[in-house]
Amino acid sequence: MDYKPREANTPVTAGLDAGASTAEPVMVAPGKVPAPTVKKAGAGKAGSARGNTSGNDGPNQPEWVLGSNLAMARVARSIERAAEVGCTVLILGETGCGKEILARLLHRSGPRASKPFVPVNCGALSSTLAESQLFGHEKGAFTGADGKAVGIFRAAEGGVVFLDEIGEMPAELQTKLLRVLQQREVHPVGANQPVPIDVQVVAATNRDLQAEVMKGTFREDLYFRLNMIELRIPPLRERPEDIPEFIDFFADQYARSYRMERWQPSPETITEFSAFDWPGNVRQLSHVIEQAYVLQMEPELPARSRPVAAVVVEEETEELSLTADGKLPFVDLNMLRKCAVKQALEMTRGHKSRAAKLLGVHPNTMTRIIAEIGDETPAP
Repeated sequence: MDYKPREANTPVTAGLDAGASTAEPVMVAPGKVPAPTVKKAGAGKAGSARGNTSGNDGPNQPEWVLGSNLAMARVARSIERAAEVGCTVLILGETGCGKEILARLLHRSGPRASKPFVPVNCGALSSTLAESQLFGHEKGAFTGADGKAVGIFRAAEGGVVFLDEIGEMPAELQTKLLRVLQQREVHPVGANQPVPIDVQVVAATNRDLQAEVMKGTFREDLYFRLNMIELRIPPLRERPEDIPEFIDFFADQYARSYRMERWQPSPETITEFSAFDWPGNVRQLSHVIEQAYVLQMEPELPARSRPVAAVVVEEETEELSLTADGKLPFVDLNMLRKCAVKQALEMTRGHKSRAAKLLGVHPNTMTRIIAEIGDETPAP
């Protein structure tokens, strides 16, 4: 591929026929696209909405495609409804599925669009300052508190708080979050009185929270409080019909970003990409295409994972390998987590930050997990 100047971003059209299997792909871009258009009962074809072009139209602004998969059509309808009523939302999906982007779409789709969207990574919260970070503090509340702090929830007043990696939240903080959701108020550290708040809470995780509830590591009442509307994002391998749309979208996006000639994949390449399992989901597909533009080469499929993952689990004797019927040899979550961490480190040659990104966790969380399983790894 050769460098070639291209025109600036153009508006992206969004449209979704939510009542049919031939739903048009939904493309979204910050500042451009309003809520997905949903076909009403008894109505004709769902119209497409052209977004406002007065927003930030820079070439590096993130863009997304919901696609035509039926499960994603249901997600689009749920997003519109959740934005309308302002209830709590729980987004579930594997790493790389675009959970934060969907949370941002929800924010832009409703009456809170003009108010702040404040994301927070629960896995990165400091154990000693987490309460202050979320709920704020008064001057002199603790050593080093030289002034007031409003905290994340009050900073998002009128808007949306996005709690990413909610499954990583410490148990003592879960209790305080539950009270915030129930009472619609926060109690800043050192304050005598609680402060009312008006925010919509959207949480996301790649963990099985029901399993965490059964283990006792996640509060059941908090789970039900968060799960007013559940958005379950299918992995890319379960929606291969959307892969060509993602290929076109990312090819356009990175051609604009790097001012290069657009990559035109052959039908054979599209078939190969659509048949790949994409363990890193849409994030991995995006990375493969962007990397090709950076290196000025044709995008290539990443090396497939070995069918039998020779990942040592305990005492260098047990391996994680699928049985003949495709099932895991064990279902112990701690062992599975250890296997996933070891495999991610193996795939990234011991690079903790990259392994953390592959697993969809914060590097601080990765360091803590490694310490918990007693694994020694080379420095990045």
